[in-house]
Order: sequence, then structure tokens, then C-alpha cells
Amino acid sequence: MDPYGSIYWDAGRVRLLDQRRLPAEEIYLEITDYQEVIQAIRTLAIRGAPAIGVAAAMGAALGALAMDTDDPVQFQVRFQEICREISQARPTAVNLFWALDRMLLVAQSQEGQGVAALKERLVAEAQTLLKEDETINRHLAQAGQVLIHDGQRVITHCNTGALATGAYGTALGVLRAAWEAGKKISVWVDETRPLLQGARLTTWELGKLGIPYILIPDGAAAALMGQGKVDLAIVGADRIAANGDVANKIGTYGLAVLAHHHGIPFYVAAPLSTFDFAIPDGGHIPVEERAGEEVTHLWGQAVAPAGAPALNLAFDVTPHDLISGIITERGVARPPYSSSIKSLRRA
Repeated sequence: MDPYGSIYWDAGRVRLLDQRRLPAEEIYLEITDYQEVIQAIRTLAIRGAPAIGVAAAMGAALGALAMDTDDPVQFQVRFQEICREISQARPTAVNLFWALDRMLLVAQSQEGQGVAALKERLVAEAQTLLKEDETINRHLAQAGQVLIHDGQRVITHCNTGALATGAYGTALGVLRAAWEAGKKISVWVDETRPLLQGARLTTWELGKLGIPYILIPDGAAAALMGQGKVDLAIVGADRIAANGDVANKIGTYGLAVLAHHHGIPFYVAAPLSTFDFAIPDGGHIPVEERAGEEVTHLWGQAVAPAGAPALNLAFDVTPHDLISGIITERGVARPPYSSSIKSLRRA
């Protein structure tokens, strides 16, 4: 168990670190209703594609436990409805849908069992998914840390550590593994507007890990690269298309363009569960648009004139030709992605 993980299963309830309160307060929500899980995902109390997947699975398990029926047919119908409700929490992170599909498959494979046994099996699957996520992230981190060299200055965007996953982290997990291997790295942390996941969360995690970092405004990345002060960029992903196009937190595309212009390697770190093999390219990835108030206000305080219109795209899509490699638990995919991604999938 990661000492600052985002989510745990605890005796029929979900304990979820409320990331809206960080870094000022470390408060765990005690959740027993799947609809509260939906709300937690929508309001970003929990965020990050792998963590959302774990939360969705645990929400489905909570929904199963709460059902008051001994009829297996009624149970199956209602369980499908619950999973559909959870699937509508957010549209971009594919791990949400992947986890729910996995829970539905478990339910369908146990149709001959009684309801009590089925509930037990679904709870066990949600817990297994969490454990697997940590194992996958550690394998991913080891595959990626060989790309990080001693003394490098690495830039990252948004939050991709234990907070964004079941445990350990993806892109931040790679940096964590490099640090644990004795490499003296330092990290430039993009603040990640408008909700400041970099400023609030990534700095919090790096501080706990003891990894040196400097927080920067998002707009400072170009200047630092131009001054030769960035050696490598690494980010996470919320959905990756079959051709290697990557959807990630808004601002990622711009960072990739800057890295490409300055000849800086730009890596993406994500588990295979973040790949959407059903879509050919990034043009098919749904990009969530959130409320404009997240841009015009900060912690309830207006930072723009009353009534100012605002566009709040939560994600952007980075074309695969700007990406040096995609780090997964089965190794690093490199261009041409049409073949390397298929090879990793078969591995």
C-alpha cells in the first residue's frame, strides 16, 4: 500500500483522499454509495486515469453490495444500470470504461452463482484491480527509468504519481524509480492551469519523495528550454489511440511542440489499460469541456470580470509524431507506433 495513495477499499467502504483539499489538508472521504463515487470523479476529488478506473470498479462493487435482491436476473440488470451510470462520470479517461467492462465481464461470468457469492466476487475483483495497478505501475516505472540519466533536469505536466493511480504512479513513477535507483535528477513542475494539479499535487508528492523540484508557470517552459535548462519531458495520458496519439491534460500538446522545436525527448508513460485500440487516431477521442467557472474563478474568488466567457477544455491531443516513446508495463513503444504498439499488446 502506498503511504499516500489515492484510494483504498476498507471493510465495505471506499476511503478516498480528497485531492480538492490538497496540499492544505489531507482528508479521506468515507464512501459507501456508488453515487458518491460518481460525484467524487466528476468534482475531481479523485482524478488521473488509472485512479478513476480503480474508483469506478470500487463504485460498481459498492453498488452491488447495496442491492436488495436475491434474484440473480434482477441483480444482473441492475448491475448493468449502475455501471452505465458510473460510465457517465467523465468522458475522456478510457480507464474508467475499461474497469467497468472488466467488472461487467466478472458479473456475467458468474451468472450461475447466487447473489451473495456474486457480490463477494465483485468486491474481490475491485480489490484485485487496485493491486494490479500498483504492480503494473512499478513495472512501467522500471521500464522507463532507464531513459532517465543521472543529473538530468526533467519537465512534467499535471499530476501522474500515486495520487493519479492506485499506487506508485506513471510518469511521476518513472521519476520516482530513477531517484530510487540513485540518479540525482531534478524536476521542473508545470503549475497546470486552471486547477493547478502540478502546483498542488505534484509538488506535494515530490516533496514527500524528497526529489528536488522547482514549480514554474506553464508559460515558462519555452524560456527554460530555450536556455538549455530542460533535458527531457515526461507526461502521463488519459487515452491513447491505436496510432499513438495521446490525450492528456490541457497544455500537454503545447509542451510537446516546444520539446520538438528544441530537440528535447518527449515521453508519455501510461499502462496498456489507457490505450483505446478501438479508435484509429486522436481525432476520435472525446475531449471533456468543463465549466468555465474553473477558469474565471480560483477557490471561489473571481479572477476575471463578472460574466467573462471562458473555454475550459480539460484535455488536448498530442499527435504521435511529437512523441519520442510511450512507456508501458511491457516496455517502451517507439515510432512507428502502428507496429510497436501492436507488438507490446501481443507481448
